[in-house]
Amino acid sequence: MVIDCHVHLNKYHHEANAPTEVHLERLRDQMTKYNLEHVMVLTSYTVNPERPSVEQVAELINGDPRILLVEGIITQNDRPTDLHALEERLKTGRVRGLKIYPGYEHAYPSDRAFHDAYGLAAKYRVPVMMHTGDTYSAKAKIKYSHPINVDEVCVDYPDVNFVLCHLGNPWLRTTAEIIYKNHNAYTDISGLVLEEFEAKMEAWMKQQVGDLLLYSGEPDRILYGTDWPLVRMGPYLKFVDDLELDPEHKALLLRENAIRLFRIEGAATEPRAKRHNVEAPPTSSAENEPSPS
Repeated sequence: MVIDCHVHLNKYHHEANAPTEVHLERLRDQMTKYNLEHVMVLTSYTVNPERPSVEQVAELINGDPRILLVEGIITQNDRPTDLHALEERLKTGRVRGLKIYPGYEHAYPSDRAFHDAYGLAAKYRVPVMMHTGDTYSAKAKIKYSHPINVDEVCVDYPDVNFVLCHLGNPWLRTTAEIIYKNHNAYTDISGLVLEEFEAKMEAWMKQQVGDLLLYSGEPDRILYGTDWPLVRMGPYLKFVDDLELDPEHKALLLRENAIRLFRIEGAATEPRAKRHNVEAPPTSSAENEPSPS
């Protein structure tokens, strides 16, 4: 069984005219085809006809226990995230994580605009996924999405687990150092290519990921994600197979790490000795919510 922690219901390219309901059914078909136990659907940094709101996605999912919701935090347009509504979704478990979009939003992860969201993440013990590395939009500014910027919030918000999405590609060595150094830093392997791997890119990326695994140690804080529908699921599973991980480490990447980090109920996992903390940190009291040092 596999958990894909990084998929979208946004409308891309030629699919732009199809309603979100169609994309959801396509996602369910993919889950069946590739034996996906759970997926995490990430909403966007903006709301428009191509990018549905968190309310729309939650209504469509309609409590399907296999499809979990990660809410994109919006700070820089005319419909910023309603933090009171977000807290209610966190409290009821409708939202299982947050997503910050540095680069797409022209702000560093340490920007004060995200402080309250980090406080809610600590209070409700949910991870914060962070866009890092290259961007899909030419209008984004990658100085904000460089993975080195995540080190600062890992230090300043020790009660929050941060996920550096996309391995910080192309800065994988920086990402390796951040997850090695910080007990509350994770990464996912999503979005390394568009559609599927070409042979030369696959060989190069396999070497890069291998180096990251060697440097950062046991893959207890690396998550499987695809970035579907921008990436095809079949080639991504083949890519993981070709990494030649031993069975325990492959299970960590494909399933076990996500179960612990997102606290997925009903998905059995074995307790294990670990070098780093791979579970959500203790709940912070209101008095002890994280604040920048």
